[in-house]
Amino acid sequence: MAITAKLVKELRDTSGVGMMDAKRALTEANGDMEAAIDWLRTKGLAKAAKKSGRTAAEGLVGVTSENGVGVVVEVNSETDFVAKNADFQGMVAAITSAAMGVNDLEGLLAADLDGKTVADVVTEKIITIGENMNVRRMARIEGDSVASYVHNAAAPGMGNIGVLIALKGEDNGIGHQIAMHVAAINPASLSEADLDPAVVEREKNVLTEQARESGKPENIIENMIKGRMKKFFSEVTLLNQAFVVNPDLTVGQAAKDAGVEVLGFVRLEVGDGIEKKVEDFAAEVAKTIGG
Repeated sequence: MAITAKLVKELRDTSGVGMMDAKRALTEANGDMEAAIDWLRTKGLAKAAKKSGRTAAEGLVGVTSENGVGVVVEVNSETDFVAKNADFQGMVAAITSAAMGVNDLEGLLAADLDGKTVADVVTEKIITIGENMNVRRMARIEGDSVASYVHNAAAPGMGNIGVLIALKGEDNGIGHQIAMHVAAINPASLSEADLDPAVVEREKNVLTEQARESGKPENIIENMIKGRMKKFFSEVTLLNQAFVVNPDLTVGQAAKDAGVEVLGFVRLEVGDGIEKKVEDFAAEVAKTIGG
């Protein structure tokens, strides 16, 4: 029986397991929904599924690079305590290494890790450790050379923020410095050319309205907008930002002086964009006591 996307979605909605686990269960059960659910239960995945609804916003970002290729992977856990666990860190290191052989997150989840898929390894770790975990994001970057930086390192190659810098030319140390700059400043894009057009338009509209409130003529306003947009680009695009190592230079100029060109960058921060549930422990205890 053909395993359709509709069947996979139905099993995911029913069981709470991930896409790869749902697809594998249906394959093992030849498309039979009840048999697939039983298969998940026998593998202990139902236990993991119960934890899948819990917010996993902590964890680690793993970074590695070799021969002009770099990857960065975010693996989440529910608590920072687990992120400090050597067992969890070992899994993150193994997953990051596996990412070197794939191009995207789907490929990573299906990648082989000691005879199992990465998705299965994570599921087993959920059962063993008792927290929800999730391989949330990965990115790959290539250049003549790739530099990296990990902020708040918990272990070699992993921490709270991971940055990769792809360079044209051989890195002589400037790549690591630029990676540290990216970790600290978090630019929106490499240059004006690849900045989201919607972001540019919104900023331009705001600045235009601000200028018009001054009551100046339109031709004066137009020149004001050009100057203010130039300042905006210098604040949000990496190549135009003042280099933290030497604020007298832009990042682009510092790279040029070092004999390289920045081709691109990736920055992943643990939990970025995840809405964390803030719990009032005292209120929860009082509520429990009150019945």
